[in-house]
Amino acid sequence: MKTPAARRIRHGRGARGMVPLATALVTAVSLVACTAGEVTPPQPTPTMTTAATGTSTFTFGTAADPRTLDPALANDTESYRVTQQILEGLVGVDPLTSEPTALLAESWEEQDSGRAYEFTLRQGVVFHDGRPFDAQAVCANFDRWYTMPAAARTGAPHLPFENVFKAFSDNPELSLYEGCSATGAYTATLRLAGRITGLIPALAAPAFAMSSPVALQAGAADTLSESREGNAVSRYGLAPVGTGPFRFTSWEPGAVALASSPDYWGDRGEVEEVLFTTIPNPDSRARALTSGRIDGYDFVSVDSAVDLARNGLQFLQRDPYSVLYLGMNEAFPGVDDLLFRRAVAHAIDKDALIDGRFLNGTKPARQFIPEKLGVSNETVQDYGHDLDLARELLEESGYDGRELPFYYPRNVSRAYLPAPEKAYAELSRQLTEAGFNIRPVPVDWSDDYVATVQGSGERAFHLLGWSGSYQDPDNFVGALFGGRNQEFAYDDPQLFSKINRARGLPGGEDRTEAYADISAQIANRIPAVPLAFPISALAMSARVRTYPVSPVMHEVFNRIDLADAEPLPEPSGQGDGDPADLGSVTPSG
Repeated sequence: MKTPAARRIRHGRGARGMVPLATALVTAVSLVACTAGEVTPPQPTPTMTTAATGTSTFTFGTAADPRTLDPALANDTESYRVTQQILEGLVGVDPLTSEPTALLAESWEEQDSGRAYEFTLRQGVVFHDGRPFDAQAVCANFDRWYTMPAAARTGAPHLPFENVFKAFSDNPELSLYEGCSATGAYTATLRLAGRITGLIPALAAPAFAMSSPVALQAGAADTLSESREGNAVSRYGLAPVGTGPFRFTSWEPGAVALASSPDYWGDRGEVEEVLFTTIPNPDSRARALTSGRIDGYDFVSVDSAVDLARNGLQFLQRDPYSVLYLGMNEAFPGVDDLLFRRAVAHAIDKDALIDGRFLNGTKPARQFIPEKLGVSNETVQDYGHDLDLARELLEESGYDGRELPFYYPRNVSRAYLPAPEKAYAELSRQLTEAGFNIRPVPVDWSDDYVATVQGSGERAFHLLGWSGSYQDPDNFVGALFGGRNQEFAYDDPQLFSKINRARGLPGGEDRTEAYADISAQIANRIPAVPLAFPISALAMSARVRTYPVSPVMHEVFNRIDLADAEPLPEPSGQGDGDPADLGSVTPSG
């Protein structure tokens, strides 16, 4: 039976207002030791565009260029930040709760004890190329994800389709995807080999957005024949086609431009043009905002907080939904010894790492699952900072003093790591004090840092994190530790089996306890050390009245309210009624 939604969600202005940065950052500002001076406007650079190009233009400062604009092959925040403006999925995200809600699917129904889902699609929706969105298009996208050739997958480890469905068509015996069929013009049925309890939340992730099948074929989407900033991309990945409120205009190094889609089925909002401009340094992003060159930016650093507060700019804080960790490569000599890894865990003072380097409210992490998901950490081993014990364990492990290459990123900010160089410096100091011989290996983020540390290589340690894109524990422990990978070179078949079982358990106490047990086993084996659940924050100019802040970063810009802009005209003859009504859903599990 299909049940009506408990509420109607307005697909329009942001649900949360803005507060002055000076008020929101009172405690964070106290972390900054130096006295802030006047902000010096930034010098013009090729990657910066002025925010004053038009009253309906919103200019956003990003921390890095996108890797690709094909969300199915992306695994980074900045790619998704752009693609979720252009493409939409079957399932959306409630702006108040982050729970799944209807989007391109008006409703869904679980069938066959979770082995099938029937989706009833919104009618009257068209892709930006004018092609209709229907059940055939839905199945074309699912089949494309399943049959993605290995050559197209090599540049982006941890692709969401594999995380959720376990395998692609080249390993059919492992995959939970069995097929998709158009059972009507606007009815699509997804068939599974087993229950995936978190499937509906997962389908709200940007990677499962719907592309125009015609555009996918025309752009040879599975052939990475082009290059952008050293990343291999397809022609489609340079110019995607979706159903979202904005259509693609251009992508040049350091700048992406979008325009409001006149035929969008929902509320077009007030923003007519979106400009993304890349400014890797967080202090430079703060200066660009203060001088009026951009309207907003993400990943506010502690160092920038005082200057922003003094200039009266606005601040939005996300609930923590990412984890920072120290990765360890067990393929490096000595790291495979559990005593060595326990020594690392006891050598780290997480409170000292957080103090002055992360915004107030950031908490030390004992496990990889954020508090928001309600998985208890009571049974998780807490490796408190104990320098003497760390030294004893290191000696007992037989460590011979060899150099330990420690990789860390440069020239980037992430939700889990606003200032990587400073975090590395503190961790390196702590490990050196415990007797580890650390050799720094800085790698520019733009030089494909993620692929570097998630592949094979001569490294002992690396600094990285994971930002959740949907609300389910599997989005964290399943993605990071659900199978053997080259990032940790960690092999624990019992753990992999537990994660596979937990993924399919019905929602409830048994499933929650299963993930608590998984967290405890990860803590006992220590493939990586969880460091912190960081608070991430955005800063906005005074002209931005509301911004759709989301813990899972589902932030679509037609929900922005600008002080000096008017709502754009709605399309005629599109949609199937009130675009504010996102329909009804049948809860899964």
